[in-house]
Amino acid sequence: MKIFVDSADLDEIKELASWGIVDGVTTNPTLVKRSGRSFQEIIEEIFTIVDGPISLEVLSEDADGMIQEAKEIVSKVSKKYQKNVAIKIPMNPEGLKAVKKLSKEGIQTNVTLVFSSNQALLAAKAGASFVSPFIGRLDDMGHEGMQIIEEIVDIFENYDFETEVIVASIRHPIHVIQSASLGAHIATIPPKIIRQMVKHSLTDKGIQQFLDDWRDVKK
Repeated sequence: MKIFVDSADLDEIKELASWGIVDGVTTNPTLVKRSGRSFQEIIEEIFTIVDGPISLEVLSEDADGMIQEAKEIVSKVSKKYQKNVAIKIPMNPEGLKAVKKLSKEGIQTNVTLVFSSNQALLAAKAGASFVSPFIGRLDDMGHEGMQIIEEIVDIFENYDFETEVIVASIRHPIHVIQSASLGAHIATIPPKIIRQMVKHSLTDKGIQQFLDDWRDVKK
């Protein structure tokens, strides 16, 4: 399973990429706003850090506007990085129209705000490169978010869709394990959760024991 970082914090992205575990990045206007830097500054630097799909969001509400924005975003990225651009498109009729057009022009799309298997199926049919079911938000409403991941993975395997499933809105490390167990292609994870994944009290205890024993040996 691929791991994307769900962040626009350049320091966090750099650090996690140095671990050798980052395959891509997802951003959105909220994450960019939190960073305190301009959109253009952030995207230019992210492409130099991570060699993989970088999801960038359009803000238009109609298909023509989304398509125009998508092309503008791609044109602002250096040619060597354009292959990694994935345009985030909302899951609605206008979004599906935009996905169909952009996919024909060879521009990757990531259909976001997916909350049902039906929506994911339609996005795949329209030619989406990725679909992003928001499982945490479903859990917040009392639904079983991972259930739709299982359904979507089964559907895509049944019909050999090339669309990849990005498990989004991850709330805790267990979501990551569940995603991998169900065969999801990608999990996009906030830096805080990735840091939780690497930690275990027994590991820390074991390292400390080795260090203590080594000091005794040296004595």
